[in-house]
Amino acid sequence: MEHSRSYRDLIDWKKSIALVGRIYSCTRSFPKEEIYGLTSQIRRAGISIPTNIAEGQARNNKGEFLQFLGIAQDSLAELETLPLISQNLGYLTSTDAEGLLNDCEAIGKLLAGLKRSLIS
Repeated sequence: MEHSRSYRDLIDWKKSIALVGRIYSCTRSFPKEEIYGLTSQIRRAGISIPTNIAEGQARNNKGEFLQFLGIAQDSLAELETLPLISQNLGYLTSTDAEGLLNDCEAIGKLLAGLKRSLIS
């Protein structure tokens, strides 16, 4: 794989930035008592994905990039759980939860492909 000039060139990063926007839109209506709980947790998990992609790519070292992509995948796994919890608590509609989960699935596939390309 040819090394991208910038993390901003990566589709994985672009899609995860869009996901953060969706997360913020969906969590605006969460109850105020959740601001330091579920709202914060779901937002931090979402933010962690593009920030780890960016930091890893900026290292200009394949091993470190792979490590940061692994952290992004860990955050993605956490994020896949939080919309379900939010839906069960009545904070998210099934449509919003499904949309977030679909985005997570797509980003997960992109991250796996990027990792494969770095390993081969």
